[in-house]
Amino acid sequence: MAVINSIAALGPELRAWRHWLHRNPELQFDLPRTAGFVVERLREFGITEIHEGIATSGVVAIIEGRAPGPTIGLRADMDALPIHETSGVPYASETAGQMHACGHDGHTTMLLGAAKYLAETRNFAGRVALIFQPAEEGGGGGEVMVQEGIMDRFEISQVYGIHNAPNFAEGQFYTTPGPIMAAVDTFHIDITGQGGHGAMPHETRDPITAALGIGAAIQTIVSRNHYAMDELVVSITQIHAGSADNIIPGTAFVGGTVRTFDPKVQDMVERRLSEITQGQAASYGVTATCRYERGYPATVNNADKAAFAARVAEDVVGAGAVTPNTGREMGAEDFSYMLNARPGAYLFLGAGPGPVLHHESYDFNDAIAPIGASFFARAVELAQPLDGPVG
Repeated sequence: MAVINSIAALGPELRAWRHWLHRNPELQFDLPRTAGFVVERLREFGITEIHEGIATSGVVAIIEGRAPGPTIGLRADMDALPIHETSGVPYASETAGQMHACGHDGHTTMLLGAAKYLAETRNFAGRVALIFQPAEEGGGGGEVMVQEGIMDRFEISQVYGIHNAPNFAEGQFYTTPGPIMAAVDTFHIDITGQGGHGAMPHETRDPITAALGIGAAIQTIVSRNHYAMDELVVSITQIHAGSADNIIPGTAFVGGTVRTFDPKVQDMVERRLSEITQGQAASYGVTATCRYERGYPATVNNADKAAFAARVAEDVVGAGAVTPNTGREMGAEDFSYMLNARPGAYLFLGAGPGPVLHHESYDFNDAIAPIGASFFARAVELAQPLDGPVG
């Protein structure tokens, strides 16, 4: 089988939906127009069980199959990013400083396409829960939806999600058993010294010199404090200090991100950041505090469900266009909370060449929307066939 014909025929409609979403981006949990658009489409499809206001603006819709059975969850994220768009497309963002720079408009469109097909055919047993999630971009909407009980409330037994992947072969799927995306943490180091005249540094306790020392020492965490075969990224992404060329400031700030897969590595990095901060601060005669904040956990695919997802992808695009053991990447995803709550799998769908995610000129490739929608639809039909469960 290939892309479902009736979904392929929806191409112009999918494109129109996606372009509307792209023109109307919203951030984090505040998605009234986006959620309203989703609910309006679902009602047009004849779906009557629609639950709104989950995690503020999230939506869960239920489609009943033709026979009793379990419930499979399909998730799409809906939120945009605080970026000024420069793509130049005719349907560019109409909201200054906000744009769909990660393709969540396309993810929502793919799930809507699957919803229309599944509502019309209902060629499956049990139920499908369509999960339209807010606040993936830093708000942890996936965690909030899980905390608000969607897995138990809707009796979801397994769950699947897709993310587009620019500069991977268009229409090809990539997944892997076990960890596929990293845990993401942040660190914030506040340094307090004593400011003064730039010509008289001996009368100051320079927080900038301390910040440079702390920054250099932090690099040894990866190179000297952990086993080289365990994936770890520690990146300083912010240094703020000073206001004029001839003034040594009184304070400085160093911040950054940590990406790990192993909680033991996570613990080690948190400990070493604190030790380095305190030790370097003492050596420079300043005081400093390090705040370490744990964010999204690692996104870990259930091995059996990842293998099943790869089979579904092969059903849609052919075995030659599916990589079932693609390996890990150091990005992060709050779909991790859903996978911690229920077995399932996360996949990447190649979008072809173009600007990378979170770039101001990024745009989702409409050609892959029918492919993603077909994956979602076939996952339901193959996981919960009318003649008994497969996956």
